[in-house]
Amino acid sequence: MTASPLARRLTTTDAVVIGLGSMIGAGVFAVFAPAAAVAGPWLLLGLGIAGLVAYCNATASAQLAAQYPTSGGTYAYGRARLGPWWGFLAGWGFVVGKTASCAAMALTFAAYLVPPFWQRPVAVAAVLALAAVNLLGITRTAALTRVLVIVAVAVLGLVVAAGFLAATRHPAPGPGPGVAVGAYGPGVAVGAYGVLQSAGLLFFAFAGYARIATLGEEVRHPRTTIPRAVLLALGLAVALYLVVGSAALLALGPARLASSAAPLADVVRAAGWDRAVPVVAAGGAAAALGALLALIAGLGRTSLAMAREGDLPRPLAAVSARHQVPHRAELAVAGAVVVLVCTVDLRGVIGFSSFGVLVYYLVANLAARTQTGEHRRYGRPLQLAGALGCAVLVVTLPWQAVVGGVAVFAVGIGYRLVRLRLAPPPGEGGDDGSATSGG
Repeated sequence: MTASPLARRLTTTDAVVIGLGSMIGAGVFAVFAPAAAVAGPWLLLGLGIAGLVAYCNATASAQLAAQYPTSGGTYAYGRARLGPWWGFLAGWGFVVGKTASCAAMALTFAAYLVPPFWQRPVAVAAVLALAAVNLLGITRTAALTRVLVIVAVAVLGLVVAAGFLAATRHPAPGPGPGVAVGAYGPGVAVGAYGVLQSAGLLFFAFAGYARIATLGEEVRHPRTTIPRAVLLALGLAVALYLVVGSAALLALGPARLASSAAPLADVVRAAGWDRAVPVVAAGGAAAALGALLALIAGLGRTSLAMAREGDLPRPLAAVSARHQVPHRAELAVAGAVVVLVCTVDLRGVIGFSSFGVLVYYLVANLAARTQTGEHRRYGRPLQLAGALGCAVLVVTLPWQAVVGGVAVFAVGIGYRLVRLRLAPPPGEGGDDGSATSGG
């Protein structure tokens, strides 16, 4: 039946590993160069701001997940606390933005391993293989993610050692006072806007802990496991990024880091460890694969939750009786990602994905502010700071990302308005889609 629940099989360690797999692959191998291009020597300040906003969002997600341990993450929380439209906006932003991110991660994986001519076929093969792993059950997903995270972290340890060694031998030149970001990127003076824009881009790297909340229906003892796993995964990722970012800045300097197509490989080269470059490539491939695996799993669960409510086609709400996974939703996600991989180059979607994720967490913070009594674990000022942080980072993203994000949300709103007019679900007030408070 379409209303079948998923099986609770994930431990705290499994949940932390899945969150780390998402964050390491999505961020550390991909986002430092574009962030350095706008923040220059203030890259680590941007990273700190992104981490602070992510912490506020994490407390909101953890608090909500403890009260609503179900699939769908903020889509489910927004519906319960704020009304169907708020939930839809969060879910739509997550599904569309992260589907594009899946294609980007698949292409990134292939770029580390094969020449350009073979990258699309290899990326398609990776998507199909990981979709097959997810269809075998969530414990298989967690087991493979654990292996990929161990490989990626070991390689990052190598990069950090190389970066600090390179810095002691040949310190990277720093910019003089008043240097414009023209030395790093688009020619805007380094200032608050550049730092905030880098924070918005770097926020892309912290979005992985959302995967833990979207898997809420499959976690054992969710009221304690999910809050603990969300904050632990985020804390580990922040510490890792700070160390890797410091090593990269010290080894390359902001200008060279900003212009690098493969910054972590360049860090190893700066130390004279050219023979280790293939090892870094293997680590990048493993990290991208880990992120792709967790993304497909999270998208399947959010699509399942939206299909249950009719915000996506209801047949996607089916759950496999044998493996207890949303098999139709997983297959639909894999199919959409394969189409994108074959038709569009999406390795530059960091800003677009950040737009969708920031809207997602804006809804999470607004929803968490309405919680009361025993369900409140953190002070409302944290949720207010998280909501304001998300709003500020959204408007400081590159304009192309903002325009693209607004256009995609307009399409989603139009789709839901048509769907409500044709078949209004009970409790939504017909085709006006008016929100109702819950919880």
